[in-house]
Amino acid sequence: MALVHAEPQRVREQIMLCAAHQFVEGDVQHWWHPPSNRGVRTRCSDDYLWLPLAVCRYVLCTGDTGVLDESISFLEGRPVGPEDDSYYDLPGYSAESASLYQHCVRAIRHSLTFGEHGLPLIGSGDWNDGMNLVGLHGKGESVWLGFFLYDVLMRFAELAQRRGDVTFAGQCQTEAAQLRQRIEQTAWDGAWYRRAYFDDGTPLGSAVNTECQIDSISQSWSVLSGAGDSVRSRMGMDAVYARLVRHDHALIQLLDPPFDTSDLDPGYIKGYVPGVRENGGQYTHAAIWTAMAFAALGDSQRAWELLAMINPVNHGKSAAGVAIYKVEPYVIAADVYAVSPHTGRGGWSWYTGSAGWMYRLIVESLLGLRLEGDKLHFAPCLLATWQAFKLHYRYK
Repeated sequence: MALVHAEPQRVREQIMLCAAHQFVEGDVQHWWHPPSNRGVRTRCSDDYLWLPLAVCRYVLCTGDTGVLDESISFLEGRPVGPEDDSYYDLPGYSAESASLYQHCVRAIRHSLTFGEHGLPLIGSGDWNDGMNLVGLHGKGESVWLGFFLYDVLMRFAELAQRRGDVTFAGQCQTEAAQLRQRIEQTAWDGAWYRRAYFDDGTPLGSAVNTECQIDSISQSWSVLSGAGDSVRSRMGMDAVYARLVRHDHALIQLLDPPFDTSDLDPGYIKGYVPGVRENGGQYTHAAIWTAMAFAALGDSQRAWELLAMINPVNHGKSAAGVAIYKVEPYVIAADVYAVSPHTGRGGWSWYTGSAGWMYRLIVESLLGLRLEGDKLHFAPCLLATWQAFKLHYRYK
């Protein structure tokens, strides 16, 4: 999605490639190995929704509506068993094919399954696939996924409207409005949004929990999706700033306190040492969403402060900083440890989708550039000390 400015053709190619890895039912291969395309089929609940989101971004930014009519075949494979969270296999190719637009519709329809709180089912994990046991028995729900699905529904409604598919556009808008209402009724914890509900209804990301009382992505996506109540979203982001931003070590935790000794068993995330990777370390993907959310709120001070923290260049400014960070200061690291004696150490460099989000944070959220067909919009979110900036933009 970050490449719409520099190489839109690459975005188109990647969308077509990913659509060809969608099963007839609407879910997708979580990952696959070319050239055989043997891969894993899961019950993860967010991965298939990135297709319609990326398609909306590409079409609305470039104006290339022709891609929606491209015909792409589906994959076929046995469903994931109710007692399994995934299986690895070589899927077959279905005789059935459909337009890219219909692939997106199928993904969205596949996502409209809700639990007893009216929130989307988390399946075997959502964006945080380390939370693979929250919905082990098929009843667990994801608050974050509620915000994410709302965003997909609203964006796709606009695409469907432009295409003249008034019926599906209306369905998307209705589902989004109802989902937004249910989130406000069942997901607010009093000072921030909860993260999820276990199969038995136990909340996660709540003040009543001893571990994972607050998770950043529910707060940031309440803002980024536009679904959150404005007062509550601001409260949630203030809580993130107070509880998850570690000024002393220049890192932004994903959640806190980490999972360790309590009875809660969200999944393999608990297998990580407390303060490492998703388990209460900085997961940079989410840290960037936090900065983007502050920018979306117009809070330029915090947005730029957080960018300075996660900018790898700043970890290489001194010999002491290099000795702590230990990884390359010219690429994004997937995570930064938040546990002694390794606090501030980077992990898994060269392996993260955070790089694309970092590009969007800087170019779009902060410098304020937005592409819409043959028009460029600017709404910069700058520090008061900036008098001007210069940007060279080569259209297409």
